[in-house]
Amino acid sequence: MKKINIFLTLAALFLLNGCVGSSNYYVLSVASQPSTVYAHKNRVIGVEKVTIPAYLYKRQIAIAKSPSQIDFITGSEWGEDLDEGLTHRLISFLQKKFRQPRVYAYPWHTDTLPSRRVKVQITRFIAYGDRVYLDANWEVKSLSTGRSRSSLFNTSVATKSGDAASIVASMDAAFRQLEESIANGLKSF
Repeated sequence: MKKINIFLTLAALFLLNGCVGSSNYYVLSVASQPSTVYAHKNRVIGVEKVTIPAYLYKRQIAIAKSPSQIDFITGSEWGEDLDEGLTHRLISFLQKKFRQPRVYAYPWHTDTLPSRRVKVQITRFIAYGDRVYLDANWEVKSLSTGRSRSSLFNTSVATKSGDAASIVASMDAAFRQLEESIANGLKSF
């Protein structure tokens, strides 16, 4: 009887291991190569952690079933904490866009205080129907003068299908548009 219990326990563990290992993992932290770059050599940019809606803190990919109902795609998970991944992606994109390695995450652990601070709050980032919607607001602030510039941003990107890979590809394209909007705000500020 004891051998049967041990065998059943081991069999259950192997089955659970198969179920847990069957997920597909996605990331949004890889920054694209900008098509145009700006030359701002003497600027130090600080990026605060991107804030996201609570439903994006879960590991499963969220989709909206209706304007007030959210569901999660089974077997498809984020391979990173999305707020950290998006923050690192924005930093990497700004480094490439401005040809400037001096773009840092908050809190600043540098010898030089950043001349500009970037703050991003995403309020909606989800697939609904055949589109991905991204609503956000961002602010660029001069830390020496206290002047700031802020902007509301929203976009929607079509998905090719309702599967997780297509949704993540559309989320990637939507975030790329947000990155460009922030870079344009920094360029002219």
